[in-house]
Amino acid sequence: MAARRAGLAGALGHWTVIVTFTAALSFPFLWMLITAFKRTSDLYNVENNPFVFNQAPTLEHLRLLFQETLFVRWFLNSTFVGAVVVAITLLLAVPAAYALARLTGRWGQQLGIGIFLTYLVPPTLLFIPLSRLVAELHLQDSIWSIVLVYPTFTVPFSTWLLMGFFKSIPRDIEEAALVDGLTRFGAFLKLIIPISVSGILTVVIFAFTLTTQDFVYALTFISTAEHQTVGVGVPIFLVRGDVYYWGSLMAACLLASLPIALVYNVFLDRFIAGFTVGAVK
Repeated sequence: MAARRAGLAGALGHWTVIVTFTAALSFPFLWMLITAFKRTSDLYNVENNPFVFNQAPTLEHLRLLFQETLFVRWFLNSTFVGAVVVAITLLLAVPAAYALARLTGRWGQQLGIGIFLTYLVPPTLLFIPLSRLVAELHLQDSIWSIVLVYPTFTVPFSTWLLMGFFKSIPRDIEEAALVDGLTRFGAFLKLIIPISVSGILTVVIFAFTLTTQDFVYALTFISTAEHQTVGVGVPIFLVRGDVYYWGSLMAACLLASLPIALVYNVFLDRFIAGFTVGAVK
């Protein structure tokens, strides 16, 4: 009887923790969902309960977002830039991380630390020289300007993260493949890459999230509304002086964050494995 009570108490505590954290983490999405469909008069009335619809829901905020702003264009721009930057990041970071992970001696570690330190340089110190580079290449007011700039902070951290992941893979696997007749490049493609899917997926999610959340570079290099991304277009066009279009702002935030949240949840196990192995080994 005592063991049964202890088991019930443990299960109750376990589910209490899960429900508490689930409610806390899902609250921002619930708040955005409610605010996106609330009438403005209901939203600004301090006597109303902010967690329920005191008046009938409305689609006015969505109409404003889709018909009076370029939200769909901004969303497509962000998706395109994120996909291209992820491809560039993988193309540069994966072979660089593998080469540094297999480089023996102190040079490999020092180069890896040096690459990681470049990621720590604040963007506020870099956007001025980078703006000169963008101007020299005649990429001002173009989404290709941020495609050029974003890898400067996605590649260093991704390389450092993948270095730890590649170091956790035993060299014996590659040596056995070389004995069986594969080249070093063939062993890398057919053995190392499939084993490193968790780390590579972590890099994909990390790089895409960083590009969609950036504000400084996108604001600096792009001025035309048609070329802007979600992170810049939404606050610029939905915050006008001291007027905040809260309903449309929350709707835009919800629609922009749901795809990333879905990807995180679907690949959560692989994402955690990639970060823990890359950070510890």
